[in-house]
Amino acid sequence: MLLEVKNLKVEGNGEKILKGVDFKINLGETQALLGPNASGKSTLAQVILGNPKYKISQGQILFRGKNITKLPPEKRVKLGMTLSWQNPPAIKGVKFFQLLDKISRRKIENEKLGINHDLLKRELNLDFSGGEKKLSELLQVLSLNPKLVILDEIDSGLDLKRLERVARVIKKELINKKISVLLITHSGEILRFLKPKVTNVMINGRIICRQEDFRKVLRTIKKYGYEKCKERALFSN
Repeated sequence: MLLEVKNLKVEGNGEKILKGVDFKINLGETQALLGPNASGKSTLAQVILGNPKYKISQGQILFRGKNITKLPPEKRVKLGMTLSWQNPPAIKGVKFFQLLDKISRRKIENEKLGINHDLLKRELNLDFSGGEKKLSELLQVLSLNPKLVILDEIDSGLDLKRLERVARVIKKELINKKISVLLITHSGEILRFLKPKVTNVMINGRIICRQEDFRKVLRTIKKYGYEKCKERALFSN
């Protein structure tokens, strides 16, 4: 077991956001987490990486068997966890290549990822297109040589061509190299390219169902909506 979340209850701004989340991901496994907006998906990602703005009122987070519930974010990253942001901030005065030089634990062939030298010389995320931001996040993630990568809405705002390009990088550099991946997505279209082993559905701060066949999940959501995932009994724990 690489990551295990046990009965996690989390508050933010005085509101209960996660209401008893149980979740496991094995070494080298790819899983997906779907759900409507404000269901708690991004909060779960942030809490797993240790964002201090959220308060854990109950539960534990274990990574490689170690209780990291109270560990600060930088120590979690050193253990091999990393997160790509859904909306990464633009940082004036910091060139993309400067950040990579600072964080890199492995050499990445940028050109093979579709990242050119001109992009590397620009200020981080400043006037980057949607596709450039996604590739930038992936390059940062890969440079950390992680054991677990959480991709938060890595497919959002991408047209089909750019979605396929991002999916190819994820498959080649993460999935094929047996790095554990948690894909957080609203639309679920990227799952058709990456075929996760398990697909989870979250509603209102709880994971309501799990299914090994992601196609069943997508068909159910498309035809009936997220709530029917629970009602139609298509899913197994």
